[in-house]
Amino acid sequence: MKKASMFSAGMEKTVDVMNYGLLILLSLSILLPLMNVLALAFNVGSDAAKGGIYFWPREFTLENFREVFNQSNILNGFMISIFRTVVGTFLSVILTSMAAYALKSRTLPGHKQLTFLIFFTMLFSGGIIPYYIVLKNLSLTNSIWVYIIPALYSVWNMLIMRSFFQQTPEGLEEAARIDGCSDFGIFFRIIVPVSKPVFATIALFNAVEHWNDWFTGAFYVRDSNLKPLSTVLQEMLTKQQALADTLMKASNPAQLQMIDKIQVTGTSLKMATIIIVITPILMIYPLLQKYFAQGVMIGSIKE
Repeated sequence: MKKASMFSAGMEKTVDVMNYGLLILLSLSILLPLMNVLALAFNVGSDAAKGGIYFWPREFTLENFREVFNQSNILNGFMISIFRTVVGTFLSVILTSMAAYALKSRTLPGHKQLTFLIFFTMLFSGGIIPYYIVLKNLSLTNSIWVYIIPALYSVWNMLIMRSFFQQTPEGLEEAARIDGCSDFGIFFRIIVPVSKPVFATIALFNAVEHWNDWFTGAFYVRDSNLKPLSTVLQEMLTKQQALADTLMKASNPAQLQMIDKIQVTGTSLKMATIIIVITPILMIYPLLQKYFAQGVMIGSIKE
């Protein structure tokens, strides 16, 4: 028995060492590329083009970030991104959660058929052209609401919330109904408070999707004053890369002299753009992280 106990303890230590080793490798695979992006963002672009920049800038500069913020519409794009992220996330989480709560109810007529029909929309897409025609007929193109209304409902998020709501003890709802609480009252007073983890998770998913989406602004919005930050930065990178490609093909002395004076390159500008785009999300994530694995249902009711 003693030998078996010692063997079991040794196996547990071995498994712990392997787990910690895998976690360290996973952390390094995330941190090291991020450190490389930071080093290139804060390094002179022309110097970084020579290579050898890994985790620390060789020639420190803020010129890459100045170039980004020198764009005339960068502040307006930032405000558009904040508006669509805050409003779009709030409305999407509320409406999606209400739909998920309705679908989880066994008393809803045809709830299984409705769930299948909603799930079926995940399997096929109408394509970009039909989608554009629908947006145009609804007068959503070239409008700020094109960022919010089409993204109000996500089938995947709805199914996740539905599965979470199904784990809620029915005794909570029954007790509330006995006290005369309506369905809306049960949802906002019972379901929402005990479902903070799934609300936080879905809110983060929505916020990241809204903040990073550049496609919608590039293809469905023509007014430059309505384009979000990600679209503005994407267009800036495209122009900068085109300019860099043109200068690299230069042959006359004047153009070659201009190349030598350039400190900002397409790569360094791209790295600075990545830092600017991901910083707000990195600041929000720690505020929501505690809800992800929080067991709020434990001890909430005794059956």
